[in-house]
Amino acid sequence: MNRRYAIFFVLLGIVVLNSCIGVSADITVRADGSGKIALEYRVSRMAEALGRLDGNERWQTIPAGRADFERSLARLPGMRLVSFSTKNETNSGGDIINNAELEFKNIDALLAFLDPSGKRSAFSRENGTNKLSLTLLDPASSTAPGAPDPQLLELARQVSAGYELNVSFSADGNASLTLADGTGATLVPVPAAKVISPGKKVSLAIGTGELLSLEHGLTVQFTW
Repeated sequence: MNRRYAIFFVLLGIVVLNSCIGVSADITVRADGSGKIALEYRVSRMAEALGRLDGNERWQTIPAGRADFERSLARLPGMRLVSFSTKNETNSGGDIINNAELEFKNIDALLAFLDPSGKRSAFSRENGTNKLSLTLLDPASSTAPGAPDPQLLELARQVSAGYELNVSFSADGNASLTLADGTGATLVPVPAAKVISPGKKVSLAIGTGELLSLEHGLTVQFTW
């Protein structure tokens, strides 16, 4: 489908996450370009049920366990799974919480993990300044072939209430974080987003439902 939010969070080649989930990704880049990613993703049992509805088979699921990560990382040179854990919460929804820590050897390995398609991320280095752009949500395209059913999107927004996307980034020295539209071309204000920038660690937090509601998509840009 055309309305998708990918993760560095493509979460290992899984490009589409269209259900009620919460994701936290903490990216650290060292001076030599190596670094680590700490991931936590929270999935409600309602999200699993939504993905099993008739006609929703194409809505890909995210990696369910350590074996999924290991299989995916085996195809990505320069990436290594350091640790993985999962647990079921005892709250009313019985959320499933997965935590994974990964290491990467260089920026190329990081990009291959974040965006296997190569279409939703970009990295540049100019005059000693580094810039990493990640498209979290493509612009809406209600007229494009294969566009999602608006009713299913509305259902996804409703059941995603209380779930957030959190992205943080740190590197040697200070960094900054800016937001752009889904093409990465136009800087945009996003009232629903909580941004901490600049600083040693910069971050973005936005509700999953609010993210899905952004008509023009969303790109996050890190500069250091």
